[in-house]
Amino acid sequence: MKLLHFLFIPILAISFVSVSCSSEADPNGLQEEQPLLAKTELNVPYGPSSQQVYDLYLPEGRSSESTKVLVLVHGGGWTGGDKADMQNFVTLLQQEHPDHAIVNMNYVLATLATPAFPHQFLDIKRVLEKLTAENEILQIQPTFGLIGTSAGAHLALQYDYVYDTNDQVKFVADIVGPTDFTDPFYANDPNFQFALDALVDESAYPTGTHYAQAVSPVFHVSSDSSPSILFYGTTDPLVPLTNGERLQQALSQHDVTNSFTVYEGGHGDDWSAASIADLQSQLSAFINVHLDVQD
Repeated sequence: MKLLHFLFIPILAISFVSVSCSSEADPNGLQEEQPLLAKTELNVPYGPSSQQVYDLYLPEGRSSESTKVLVLVHGGGWTGGDKADMQNFVTLLQQEHPDHAIVNMNYVLATLATPAFPHQFLDIKRVLEKLTAENEILQIQPTFGLIGTSAGAHLALQYDYVYDTNDQVKFVADIVGPTDFTDPFYANDPNFQFALDALVDESAYPTGTHYAQAVSPVFHVSSDSSPSILFYGTTDPLVPLTNGERLQQALSQHDVTNSFTVYEGGHGDDWSAASIADLQSQLSAFINVHLDVQD
């Protein structure tokens, strides 16, 4: 699955400078601490693989009491894609949410030797655990919102619904993410079972596991799931609209706050400028409600 490179057009070039811990004396001889400056750290390792890295964007004036974190998860069919594909998201979020920290992560891409599931879900866990352990050093609050596109949206949803046992994730943004691999769209595809077998590490699941259900977020929605905002296309050739509809129904049945928007078009590459602008506006509003840095 292709990532939605086009979704956010860079609007503003943002420069970063190194963190400063300097202070200056006031007339009474006291030292006045200066706000931390903005800082960018690229390709921060969080595991032994060269693919287990993320880019970290820390805002000016951050603190461990108020600076919450937006985490971007790229798409690419679980076998491709890169955090560079999400760079336009970084630019937009820095402009619209300058008081949030932003993490743009890579994960280990699937091969026949390295299946995707559950390892890519656990890569998100490793990133959040590292940020949590370093929150005082970085001066961030370990409270997160996940924003994923396509396969990345699937990973973000599954992480929240299954692995976020400490309730650190406060919302998930799902842009054309697969949610139900038992959908006839997949199940009736003669190549689907082969693909699923290649993507799942069977040794990581109990014997007899129904793998299509085990890795489908829709089957793991509960009242503990985080608020979720969903965006889908009417004629998506990769992720059927029914996947979005089924997730929205499951969230509503469990009284989980959700928003579900459908745009004319496919997997995002042919959505209108008005649709893209609407997505941007809705996503920003959702962040303000569910990851408000003033709380």
